[in-house]
Amino acid sequence: MEAYRVNIQGLSNNIHHFEYEFGDEFFSRYGADLVSAGTFKAKIDLDKRETFIEAHFDLNGTVKLVCDRSLEVFDYPIAIDKRIIFKFGHEVAEVTDEIVVIDFNTVSLELGQYMYEFISLAIPMKKLHPRFANEEEDEGDEEGKIIYTSEADEPSNEETDPRWEKLKNLNKNK
Repeated sequence: MEAYRVNIQGLSNNIHHFEYEFGDEFFSRYGADLVSAGTFKAKIDLDKRETFIEAHFDLNGTVKLVCDRSLEVFDYPIAIDKRIIFKFGHEVAEVTDEIVVIDFNTVSLELGQYMYEFISLAIPMKKLHPRFANEEEDEGDEEGKIIYTSEADEPSNEETDPRWEKLKNLNKNK
């Protein structure tokens, strides 16, 4: 999508600010698998240097999710603050989640794909309507506790096997 593509060859070595507002059409173009609807405001700062470009993404908005329990649609707020460093190199590669090597001859960066990925990763695996959130926390408290009991903690009156006593005495007879 041309709207989210930034021509980096035309940028001077400085900080450049970009702002975007997008909604349902954005999600339908990048893939509606995880997110199909929502509204977002994005502020992106590109700090271009000689050997790399540091991109700071600040995304705020809401996505429409379907509750796993009640199948109701609800708005889920998302606030994302991410940073990616695009290093110039000879081979295109993703070194880490935050460092991407791009070719020296790269003309533009497709920022929309990164924004979509950040939003998709912020979606919880378990989608619960806010009215169920408190109930879920209460249930989770009981599940997370470990109950430990052992009969060995109590002194036993049983006699130990005499063979074990003889083995223990072997170390003493040196």
